[in-house]
Amino acid sequence: MPELNWQKSTFSGGPQGECVCIAAVPDGTIRLRESDEPRVILGAEPKALASLLSHVKVNLTHTR
Repeated sequence: MPELNWQKSTFSGGPQGECVCIAAVPDGTIRLRESDEPRVILGAEPKALASLLSHVKVNLTHTR
């Protein structure tokens, strides 16, 4: 696998510096990792990740 260009989420950086990072892979998939566990990498298809994020946003809006 080629070296990935990780980008930190704009919503990251809490008091302890926790960060979520994302990288695009040439095969069209997306990789995610947390700064405190950089060797643990999750993979997702763009449509599946978009669906998850949409679901999270809707549920966060309803719980506030």
